[in-house]
Amino acid sequence: QVRLVESGGGSVQAGGSLRLACAPSGDTGSIYCMGWFRQAPGKEREGIATISTGGGNTIYADSVKGRFTISKDNAKMLYLQMNSLKPDDTAMYYCAASGTWWGPYCRLAPNDYDYWGQGTQVTVSL
Repeated sequence: QVRLVESGGGSVQAGGSLRLACAPSGDTGSIYCMGWFRQAPGKEREGIATISTGGGNTIYADSVKGRFTISKDNAKMLYLQMNSLKPDDTAMYYCAASGTWWGPYCRLAPNDYDYWGQGTQVTVSL
């Protein structure tokens, strides 16, 4: 089992930045993929950035490419640096991990992920 705890959410004006962090615990050696997902009210959960724990390969959704950066450290702490934030980025942000090897790149599909954090709210105002 893997437990994930997010932190770093908050309120910011458009154009600002936030950095989210995700602390994994438990059987972290079983994790192949980690990612950030978000869900706005009335919308489906969407994958925005993923990273493979082995090779560090990353994938980004088009909506955040060039503005957000996913990274991890040797302790498998996961980060999401969010720059140039827009009101459309307002959502609950979730960290997720997968114990399944899907290949060298980790997909953005939420169904690929087994473990989820409780979420952290990000609100961007004009």
